[in-house]
Amino acid sequence: LRAFSFPASLIPCLLGVMLSMLYGNAVTWWLIPFIAVSLLFLHAGSNVISDVDDYKRGVDAKGTLGGSRVLPDNLLTPKEMFRYGLILFSFAVLFGLPIIFERGMLVLWLGIIGIVGGFFYTGRPIGYKYVALGDVFIFLLYGPAIVTGTFYALTGMFFTEVLLISIPLGLLVTGILQANNLRDIINDRKANIKTLATVFGEGFAKGEYVFLITGAYLTVILLVVFNILSAWSLLVFLSLPVALKNINMIKGVKIEDTGKIAMLDALTAQLTLMFGVLLSVSIIITKVI
Repeated sequence: LRAFSFPASLIPCLLGVMLSMLYGNAVTWWLIPFIAVSLLFLHAGSNVISDVDDYKRGVDAKGTLGGSRVLPDNLLTPKEMFRYGLILFSFAVLFGLPIIFERGMLVLWLGIIGIVGGFFYTGRPIGYKYVALGDVFIFLLYGPAIVTGTFYALTGMFFTEVLLISIPLGLLVTGILQANNLRDIINDRKANIKTLATVFGEGFAKGEYVFLITGAYLTVILLVVFNILSAWSLLVFLSLPVALKNINMIKGVKIEDTGKIAMLDALTAQLTLMFGVLLSVSIIITKVI
């Protein structure tokens, strides 16, 4: 399941919950566990289906660093793994039903977008990860879509402020993907997989990672300056040492020796967790004070 990546979906959900507390009038609190568990199964299903397609395309193989290693190590067959992914998607739908019954058809369409986006990340015939569109769609799905979707499910409303506040987490989650793509440049090129890292090269990949991580902090500053977030949101800078450590990790690393950053995606997920919790705490403080 690659559970280390789950902060990418659960932390945006948490932020949506906190923003509902800040902006919402009548919040349907009992929906929170259904939203969180549905997102968790959706994310897990996406990870499993991704493993199947990466294995079939030769991205994950013996000696590579990506994926869960279940298929290259022959722990399951691709057919079994694919069925497992569909079961996880089915549970995502099951736990999403109470939200649909409460909020109506718009939530259904948001859920369909989430499932389609998760399945066709690598799934045929689209596989947008393989045509250098992964960064864009991951930003949209795991930033604005989850945060604003959670907010709408709980409040029945949309606010521009909520959309803007989702941007930092969208950038950090995309950073998780970029860390993975930077590590896998050589194997992706061998498999004829197009990511921004393989298309534009090692220097661009490193620069994009730095842009995504620093961009999250700079966006918070701008949101504070324009009075969309309170100054308490600067608490996210308590996670800056971790961010700088991750950025420093890529210095001097050559694509021929990317084993040195084998855990950068997991470390970026941990940063996303820390950043998101601090941002959520700042919103609680803003509400209380």
